Amino acid sequence: MKKYAMIYDENLCIGCQGCLVACKNENKVPDGVSRLEVHSNMKGSFPNLKIDFQRHSCVMCDESPCVDVCPTHASFKLDNGITMIDERTCIGCKYCILACPYDARYVDPITHAVSKCTFCFDTRVGRGDEPACVSVCPTDALIFGDLNDENSFIRKVASQNSLSFPKQELGTKPKLAFIKNKKGGYYE
Repeated sequence: MKKYAMIYDENLCIGCQGCLVACKNENKVPDGVSRLEVHSNMKGSFPNLKIDFQRHSCVMCDESPCVDVCPTHASFKLDNGITMIDERTCIGCKYCILACPYDARYVDPITHAVSKCTFCFDTRVGRGDEPACVSVCPTDALIFGDLNDENSFIRKVASQNSLSFPKQELGTKPKLAFIKNKKGGYYE
């Protein structure tokens, strides 16, 4: 059985927002909301400047608080580790939004159902393609794959790097890992 995960390498991200544009296009995300964002954090001042880029999206928790609180089971987990939302059964109560410690969900202004990143499972991954964000990344800062495949590139990258998991102390067991930015430096 597949167990999907993603690694975001902060050292390779250039903040181009190509992933955001691809996601919005692929998933028909309305204006004013997004399934993922890349934030920049500048430190120092020119010429001693450092810019960190950070991805913000659903982290596909193994222990998903959003799924646990859903009264209609519209939020659910697939066997492959992806957390999904059935907008037909979502009543828009927003319990999942409140329960998500990653602030990764939003109410779709058109359907009024809750939405979030799904690793493009319905549109791409389910048919064997990579998520839209991964497919357009010009620097290969995003790595996606099956953790259960011992020959997969994601397993190789995971074994060769120190991975950071957002809010790991909460025990949600995220499937989105980060390779923290080690490049550059700045002076205060």
